[in-house]
Amino acid sequence: MKLRTLLSLACGALIGIAHVPASAQILFQDNFDVDSTANWTVNGGPSDEFADFFFDYSTVGIPSAPNSGGTTRGLKMYANHTDNIFGGFSVSPTGQSFSGDYELRFDLWINFNGPAPAGGNGSTQLTGAGIGSTGTTAQWPGAATKDGVWFATTGDGGSASDYRAYSTAAPTSYAAGNEVYAAPGGAINNTAAYYASLGENTPPAAQTALYPQQTGTSAAGAPAFAWHDVSIVKAGDTITWSIDGLLIATIDTTTVTLAGENILFMYSDVNATSSTDPNAIHLLFGLVDNVTVMAVPEPSVFALGILGIAGIYVARRRKK
Repeated sequence: MKLRTLLSLACGALIGIAHVPASAQILFQDNFDVDSTANWTVNGGPSDEFADFFFDYSTVGIPSAPNSGGTTRGLKMYANHTDNIFGGFSVSPTGQSFSGDYELRFDLWINFNGPAPAGGNGSTQLTGAGIGSTGTTAQWPGAATKDGVWFATTGDGGSASDYRAYSTAAPTSYAAGNEVYAAPGGAINNTAAYYASLGENTPPAAQTALYPQQTGTSAAGAPAFAWHDVSIVKAGDTITWSIDGLLIATIDTTTVTLAGENILFMYSDVNATSSTDPNAIHLLFGLVDNVTVMAVPEPSVFALGILGIAGIYVARRRKK
């Protein structure tokens, strides 16, 4: 592994795992406990879509997010439930602009219509987030223009490409094997052992009580049916994407164009076919809660860790 790649991975891992100190400057927050629809811009795609910024997810049996203190309101997104058109959309906080080094952090839940692990009809869709966007154009896999860096994952592991990174340099996503991905060999399918800790989740009992089809367990590496801590960090010339402290991808910003300074959340189907499951409208969606954008503090602690890792690497190379 090249030293530059090692440093990028170390930086992403250290920043993604560490919580920003309480004294860090908070640039933006939304926990959706109050209806904030008016504060968000919805950038629509070509198919049916819906964003609910005040969704009570307890109504479909989902427990309170880890950082919600018991409340159960969040941002729900779904797409292509009826139109049979490949489509997706994105949302961004209206008029926001974030510069310098910062972290976008949020709680993520991906739901799909069961039974698990394979899922019911049309259960494979994408939920994602990103930065460096204008916040005024739809960002999803089929969009004509990609204007920032963003990342997406399936919930059920039903795609050959379950973990994806997009940018102006890779408008159709970086392919499997690309060095931007942290998994060995650049693997992006949920079956890779690297992602195993994110999967094997069971639909909540309260959801199964409402919808008896919600049985089974998600596949290894398929992140549906659990709350996950997602971190996207811009630090210097790198953007890292981590889930539950696991580094997924690192993008070198000198290789891409960031058209703006806003954040985004996106949701899309993976093909043109709408689900024929009558319960898909209630069960097939992405859910975001407790969105926070924080300025990344001076890298003193992180730098020491990175230099330490680099020192070990160099020492081992010299012994060979």
